Amino acid sequence: MSKLQLSLAMGDYDRTRPIHDGRVQIDGVDPITFLQSPEEMFFNAFRHETSDISEISLSSYCVSLTRENPPYIAIPVFLSRAFRHSSVYIRADRGIETPQDLKGRRIGIAEYQLTANVWVRAILADAGVTPDQITWVRGGMDKPGRPEKIKLDLPDNVTIENAPEGATLNQMLIDGEIDGFIGPRWPRCFHEGHPQIRRLWQDGFSAARQWHQDTGLFPIMHVLGVRRSLAEQHPWLPGALLKAFTEAKTMALDALSDTSATKVTMPFVEDVLGVTQQMSKDLWSYGVAPNVKTLEYFLRNHYEQGLSSRHLSVDELFHPATTEVYSL
Repeated sequence: MSKLQLSLAMGDYDRTRPIHDGRVQIDGVDPITFLQSPEEMFFNAFRHETSDISEISLSSYCVSLTRENPPYIAIPVFLSRAFRHSSVYIRADRGIETPQDLKGRRIGIAEYQLTANVWVRAILADAGVTPDQITWVRGGMDKPGRPEKIKLDLPDNVTIENAPEGATLNQMLIDGEIDGFIGPRWPRCFHEGHPQIRRLWQDGFSAARQWHQDTGLFPIMHVLGVRRSLAEQHPWLPGALLKAFTEAKTMALDALSDTSATKVTMPFVEDVLGVTQQMSKDLWSYGVAPNVKTLEYFLRNHYEQGLSSRHLSVDELFHPATTEVYSL
């Protein structure tokens, strides 16, 4: 039997490169791989469904599950995870020192439903700051005019304004027209060292470690999606994908742990690895069972923020063939 030739869109990560370069094979599949940015992958997936298999936004995926004919079914392969205490940027001249100081402010966002923004709003809600207490200004970071990938039906008490025509959030932040910005990418003015732009949590590393200690959560950003029609036609495919991507991640972790000559262009790898292993021996876990608490927290907040029309359960997210695996 010949292998299925399937298109596969994913980010360019150490945990995906073994599949892209062929060191890890997907059983029964001859993949045509595309290494793309999250913006490109997600736009293609949720506007045009261009790939048979695609890394997809967890938030956009959850929105799709509450609507008719969701195109993808997820595999519990979490290709992107990130603590988001470093994703809140503020004007340093506005008296903003704590999350509570964001109440009544105008905060820029590229899209309301971005997974990173869902996580930040969840963290803020736990600190007593709810979405209705902030005015959200939506626009392009460096290019004017960025639409939501998925049409949203948000609660009436959530206020979203579009940035003025021709304006970018980066320039609005520089000019003081917004009080801050929340998003998965840093605003260019922060990266370039603007003296009035800083992070809310100036030591995001320590804040995230404390939050993890308090909650046990490591935020999930992206999942792997496969066309539902393909999963129905080839019920072995979801399990084959979970197996291959798990093997690729193991290969990446083994390389990262080999510090005889560091595999990433960054010093202090051993120290960061040591801290990570103190937090958890398997912090970047795949599979459903070790991630139920994290997923339940996200799904509750996704619903409470008005993004999903009903409270989804973890059981609804993933193909049943991937919720448990064999053991030797």
